[in-house]
Amino acid sequence: MDLRVLEKSSKWGYMFYVSYRGEKFYSFDEMIGKTTVKGEFKRVINSLGFTWAKGIQQAGRTDSKVSAEENILYVISNYLGEFQEIISKFNIEMKDKMFIKKVEKTVPNLVFPDLIEKREYLYSLPKKQIVRENSEIEELCKTLSGTHDVSRFTDKKGLELKEHVRTVEISFHKNKLRFLGNSFMPKQVRITSGYILADKMEALPGKYLSLEKVYLKKELMDSVIIPRDDLHEENIAKIESTRDGKMYIFYVEKDKKGEVIGKNGKNIKSLRKNYKTIVVREI
Repeated sequence: MDLRVLEKSSKWGYMFYVSYRGEKFYSFDEMIGKTTVKGEFKRVINSLGFTWAKGIQQAGRTDSKVSAEENILYVISNYLGEFQEIISKFNIEMKDKMFIKKVEKTVPNLVFPDLIEKREYLYSLPKKQIVRENSEIEELCKTLSGTHDVSRFTDKKGLELKEHVRTVEISFHKNKLRFLGNSFMPKQVRITSGYILADKMEALPGKYLSLEKVYLKKELMDSVIIPRDDLHEENIAKIESTRDGKMYIFYVEKDKKGEVIGKNGKNIKSLRKNYKTIVVREI
């Protein structure tokens, strides 16, 4: 991370933890004239005063009609206000469609999908449509778990990818298949579910699939920025730090910045003896 670039920038990265009902949307990505997850998120939250310049990155892209109990949308913005009111108004307008659980601040300009450790999916096919016995299902889960070439469990789009090997852990509990992995081929979960539960090599309907949880890499978890109301320094309006305490952000008013830095950087050098890495931002 280039600290000079971070000091000069007015932007931060924001992670919106969202859940949504897939049947309420035509697709995940924005499409002109269609109601989509990204499109509705952008439309509503922009109308509430939160804006950004670049596009929306995501922890996991979901197929048409697929729901999410937890997904994360990442944007880069210079917004510095509070989120409580924005979240409340968003959730009221998007009732029964999409819900913001929380917002976390982190560093900007991340390649966000690369910082996701694992994704967890649940496939909940109605019991009457499950044709295999539980013992057979459990045996197939064991066989298909691990690191394998999953070419037969994807579509034409997936076969065009260079890498076909994926690592996944599959289990079966209370008539639900659980998939845990760091990377999935297109339609891999739905086709694998069809094979395990319905004994057919075809993608089962997306409406029974849910992205349940997203697991962040330690690097990203540590870089989440939190308020430090327990810390106070002269001429510093507000202090934040990364969750791991390896970087501190000092917010200073423009006319106080010179005093904070000091002649030849004397004051900031003194502060760095206690705080190590400091980023100074004007407010």
